[in-house]
Amino acid sequence: MTRVLFWLALVFLVVFAIRSKLRGMQQRARAQQQAQQPQARASRVQELPDAELMLCCAHCGVYYPASENVAAKGHDYCSHAHATL
Repeated sequence: MTRVLFWLALVFLVVFAIRSKLRGMQQRARAQQQAQQPQARASRVQELPDAELMLCCAHCGVYYPASENVAAKGHDYCSHAHATL
């Protein structure tokens, strides 16, 4: 009779240990997922679209996008007015 009780107690302890280990692994996995989600959101926020090349006006020194460039006399200007001066 004592052997039966011993084996039952041993089986109970093994099952209990396995279940507690599995719960701990699940909690760690949830914590890692929650920790990674804000990082994923932050990385999406930090992504910037391709930046446009900025040029410096030869007259006033202001930086402006290359798509607004007015080229004259081998220099880059921010407007037609500065190009004619």
